Amino acid sequence: MVRQVAIATALVGQFTVSAFAATEYWVAKDAVSKQCEVVTKKPDGTLVIDLAKTTFKSEAEANDALKKMPSCKK
Repeated sequence: MVRQVAIATALVGQFTVSAFAATEYWVAKDAVSKQCEVVTKKPDGTLVIDLAKTTFKSEAEANDALKKMPSCKK
């Protein structure tokens, strides 16, 4: 019985931690279309280029940075 409770607790803990994992945002530019966007996956440097060279903790911060970048203005 104790073993079952321990296993159940471990499984619940594992899924809970992954659900609350911090998401990072990058400002990137597509190398082909030349369009700037906010992405949640780190740019690879070939097809998607990291413009800010930093991560942002919220999507709003990343969008503000995107608007301020001269290479992203239309």
